[in-house]
Amino acid sequence: MKIVSVVFAVVLGTIVGVLVTPFLAEQGVLPSFISLTTGQQDSKNSEPEPLYWVAPMDSNYRRDKPGKSPMGMDLIPVYAQEGGSDSSPGTVSISPEVINNLGVRLGFAEMRILESRIETVGYVQYNEDALIHIHPRIQGWIEKLYVTAEGDPVKKGQPLYDIYSQELINAQEELLLALNQQSIRLRQAAMRKLRLLHVPEKSIQRLLRTRKVAENITFYAPQSGVLDNLSIREGFFVKPETTLMSIGALDEVWVEAEVFEKQAGLARIGADVTMTLDYFPGQSWQGKVDYIYPSLDAMTRTLKVRVRFDNKQHLLKPNMFASVVIHASDNKQHLMIPREAVIRTQDQDRVVLALGDGKFKSIEVTLGQSDQMYVEVLDGLEEGETVVTSAQFLLDSESSKSSDFKRMEARTEEKGAPDNGGPQSSWVEAKIESIESMDGMGAMVGATHQPIDEWGWPEMYMDFPVAESVDVAALTVGMVLHIQITKYPNHKFEISDVHIPDDAMMKGMQPDMSPMTEEVDHSGHDMSSEGM
Repeated sequence: MKIVSVVFAVVLGTIVGVLVTPFLAEQGVLPSFISLTTGQQDSKNSEPEPLYWVAPMDSNYRRDKPGKSPMGMDLIPVYAQEGGSDSSPGTVSISPEVINNLGVRLGFAEMRILESRIETVGYVQYNEDALIHIHPRIQGWIEKLYVTAEGDPVKKGQPLYDIYSQELINAQEELLLALNQQSIRLRQAAMRKLRLLHVPEKSIQRLLRTRKVAENITFYAPQSGVLDNLSIREGFFVKPETTLMSIGALDEVWVEAEVFEKQAGLARIGADVTMTLDYFPGQSWQGKVDYIYPSLDAMTRTLKVRVRFDNKQHLLKPNMFASVVIHASDNKQHLMIPREAVIRTQDQDRVVLALGDGKFKSIEVTLGQSDQMYVEVLDGLEEGETVVTSAQFLLDSESSKSSDFKRMEARTEEKGAPDNGGPQSSWVEAKIESIESMDGMGAMVGATHQPIDEWGWPEMYMDFPVAESVDVAALTVGMVLHIQITKYPNHKFEISDVHIPDDAMMKGMQPDMSPMTEEVDHSGHDMSSEGM
């Protein structure tokens, strides 16, 4: 019976303790070590638990506990995203320690001058402004040739060839006849005829002095340079249409560079050019674009650009192969980010935006031109915003799984225009730069339009498809008009309507790119309030 009594007492005490302990804890009666233990346990339970661990260099490698990646690196914990007013789909939070371990580096969207470079090749040519082709003005036979090989240097006044011509003999005899008759008028006419036949002045003066007709007349070099295109030998019968030889000057040379079609728009007259040649390692020449040829080569699809270089030392020789860099900066400010910040995919370009406090988000951007270090951002970023330039691929892979690739606060909301998710239209002044048929699929119009403030667009050139309702035949290159641009949710744009002012029907008029005043389109709507 004693054993039964003891067991009953123990069970009863346990039940009473379970029921009474919460009440005593609330009254502060329990010993202090029990309260301390309870507090530690609550603090431990309040810490967030990682969802999983991921490899720093491969987001597809996941584990449910800490460890090492296949590359021997510590796995990184990934926590559940806490909701809040400052978060959006795709926002990733990372602790400062992990940011340091990943080597995250940041860059900024800033206004810079676009230092575009066109790297291409070129060929040294004669300065054709100083290239002379030598033709006889009579027919006859080459009795003696004083130059024998192309590429030989010649000096001004150096003898080139002797020619026998019956016409020259007759012209000399006419001068002697005029001298014998002492007729000033006939003498002047005979001397003028000899000079028109390019008979050297020294030969005329010798004839006046000796009164003897020379059977062979020597002709001399009209300028110093290099002999080229030598097409005669001694004994040749020549006529006025025969090109005897050419003499090219080398004090200044031309270099014809070839620019690929996609970079043709960057080439500008007056742009600085740097040229190097394998023949002279470590040496460079500085010049400027002198002329841009009006048409592309049909076979190579390249545009020729002419550059002048000083060549007083005659180091540059025709047909030399050169490496050419054209510095095509337009001296305008563009919104730029470092090139390494861009993540290019088949469908879109995006960057990882640093939101602060260890938060990151992948967003889509529209890119423009680029140089060696920076790329232009046409849409998606604003000046002063921070982007990730190193380790962004891991952040992007985590963010892109749930990201909407949009800004946390839409630009349209900042501008006061609600984004209803549907097509948006805006009227803007523009100049037609090109019109191209798309082989039965409509037309493509290239236009330079004024800024569109509600979309955050600057003044720029764009190619637009044209809606079927627009009469493309009424458009001409150079026309300044008003166009309605429609923007669709899938990032497609098109010209959906046009308004052609009466004075814009003259092709080739100069654009007046001043801000638009209130205009009324052909349908009678006030364009200053419709879409503007």
